[in-house]
Amino acid sequence: MIFKATNSRPRPALRRVRTTTALRPLRHRLHPAAVEEIPFRAGDGVRLGLTRIDTGEQDRPAVLLLHGHTASADMFVLPETRNLVDALLDGGYEPWLLDWRGSCRLPYNATGQKYTYDDVALYDIPVAVSHIRARIGDRPLFVVAHCIGSLTLSLSMTAGLVPGLAGVVSQGVFLTPKLAGRTSLRMSLAGELLKSRIDHIPVDFRKVGLWSRYTPLFALASRRASCPDPTCQILHNSAWGTGASLFVHEHLSETTHGRLAELLGPAPLWILPHLRRIELARSVVRWHDTDLRYRTLPPNALDAAARIDTPVLLLSGSENGLWLDSQKLCHQVLARRQPQLDVTYAEIPGYGHLDTFLGRGAALDVFGHILDFLDERR
Repeated sequence: MIFKATNSRPRPALRRVRTTTALRPLRHRLHPAAVEEIPFRAGDGVRLGLTRIDTGEQDRPAVLLLHGHTASADMFVLPETRNLVDALLDGGYEPWLLDWRGSCRLPYNATGQKYTYDDVALYDIPVAVSHIRARIGDRPLFVVAHCIGSLTLSLSMTAGLVPGLAGVVSQGVFLTPKLAGRTSLRMSLAGELLKSRIDHIPVDFRKVGLWSRYTPLFALASRRASCPDPTCQILHNSAWGTGASLFVHEHLSETTHGRLAELLGPAPLWILPHLRRIELARSVVRWHDTDLRYRTLPPNALDAAARIDTPVLLLSGSENGLWLDSQKLCHQVLARRQPQLDVTYAEIPGYGHLDTFLGRGAALDVFGHILDFLDERR
């Protein structure tokens, strides 16, 4: 007699996909009339968020701001501190903020259709750039990009999908991603061990509760943690279980620290295979090798770096606990392989990864590097 093996542990229930609810409002201290929320969809029809900060002046260069994965445009408009949008407005620029499909402001962030970073590079960023250019005419357009926003931008740039930018500031990582060995190992193990149980790693312990399937992850993140807050532990002490650190703790104000669960959302495990392939290659590589829809993207962005047609500032904190010295490595590799490119590197002493934008002292220690770069090329 043949017996059919069964698994007594039920698989995670499928989540309902929500795509019609409005984006979560931005928290800012700007005049409401100056914040223009623009109905916007990516090239494949996915709903995104695009926000223009209206200054009333029609001759300002535009700056597109790209957040990292699980973050959102909120990271650039923190009302509790002098933020990057404040600095850009005072510097004579018109900020534009894109909430691409990895934004925690989007209502389907943890419930919607799965995607890879190919989709962001092909559908999200180029359409946003085209939309902004249609509005600003021949004014210069810069981009300031953080983390995965920067990584996917590099794929768009080397595909020739966003030509003619006036300049790009890349924070944290660009063409040569580099993770610590233990982070890479934990990322691989998490993808294999947890993929049949959960599809996201949350950051807000209050929402999941003590008796949830996520409790062991929070318990692991709390080991040797100096901060009692579970959200801080899983971000600062563990980076969603990878063992990395996303910021230098003392750089965050008390208010920003209390908003971490709002500023950063759950991390999807289904993106790990693409991220793992990228990290192993030490380059931004395309995920879709056989799907003709993605043939515009280069198989390896670093090999196509000669197509970059704009000055680039590679920015990183000296204590970046996630991407380590990826930006320094990128500068060295491009100087050797593509010496004709206008690429510079700036390191911010004592800063980590997220605190380069969220830190209470970022306006003094970080934003000057960005504004100097933009001012020289406007």
